[in-house]
Amino acid sequence: MPFNAESKYPNRRAYVLKVRSDASPDALVGRLENLVTGRQREFASGHELLDSLVRDLERQETPPPPDGAGDGK
Repeated sequence: MPFNAESKYPNRRAYVLKVRSDASPDALVGRLENLVTGRQREFASGHELLDSLVRDLERQETPPPPDGAGDGK
């Protein structure tokens, strides 16, 4: 059986979800933070929360530009 070095739950996909004290089931409000990148995003609905996760996952799938690319050199 080959060894899979990639975790099923990698740290780069770990988040802290903070729900505001005035949030309710029909008015989900809070902040999502990626633990590795530190990126934070406020959300004002369940839809915005899911959109935040999707955008962060899409950003992680985009490979970084090659060294020196886009730096004006």
